[in-house]
Amino acid sequence: MTLATTDQVLRSTHQWLKPLVHVLLSCGITWRDFAELSKSTYVEVATENFGKRGRPTNVSRTAILTGLVRRDVRKQRQILSQTPHTLPGYVTKASLVLSAWHLTPKFLDKNRQPAILRMDGKGKTFTALIEQAGGSDVRPSTLLKELVSAGAVRVRPDGRLQAMKRDYIPHAMDEQLIKLWGTVVADVAATYVHNLTRTGKAGKRLERSAVNDRMPADAAPAFAQLLEKEAQAFLERMDQWLTAHEHKPSRTPTAGPAIRLGIGLYQIQD
Repeated sequence: MTLATTDQVLRSTHQWLKPLVHVLLSCGITWRDFAELSKSTYVEVATENFGKRGRPTNVSRTAILTGLVRRDVRKQRQILSQTPHTLPGYVTKASLVLSAWHLTPKFLDKNRQPAILRMDGKGKTFTALIEQAGGSDVRPSTLLKELVSAGAVRVRPDGRLQAMKRDYIPHAMDEQLIKLWGTVVADVAATYVHNLTRTGKAGKRLERSAVNDRMPADAAPAFAQLLEKEAQAFLERMDQWLTAHEHKPSRTPTAGPAIRLGIGLYQIQD
């Protein structure tokens, strides 16, 4: 077995990070948000999975594993203990501008709603709003283009600007699909983690694929149709088996604890 180098691990990581970052950017998540989440996750995984004799990893060893100083390890552990699923993040310039537009009295109309603004000039203007929100390092025309593209701002026929949304999300995504995305990607990753790190008698988990990189592009619709038929039939058989063998403590009291078991299929196309 040839051992992977650090460079090879990082290049493979870059490969799967690209679609992840695509989604994060589409949802308005900045690199600072991701960096903070990454730092906290490093501490969480190092603490839970790299301890000795089944105990949590101590602060010193966590610092060695993660590259963080012990002060930062303690800080991240405190964050995890208080808000395990919510981390403070950097706010984008676009979000700051929208927030200032909705909350700063100077930029509200007589009904306490975001005022309709001119692009520039004296008084209430979009340029002045950006300066108020601390975004003077960004060109107003560039920021406006982003906000208009996201549907957060509308350019009226008279050229003035109207706030349409309170939050900046570059590409709105369905909440349930985002939750499913997290679950599916975690399932695939967990299978690979098991196969890469298994020891002793631990069995290998199934991971198979059928891929051909010399396919004509116009074959994609026919392949999708084939997958819909064949994959659905296969999944129905798996579902029947799982249902027939599911955990029933009342019938089999010695069966042990229930676990999550299944298989997922996904289409490959690029």
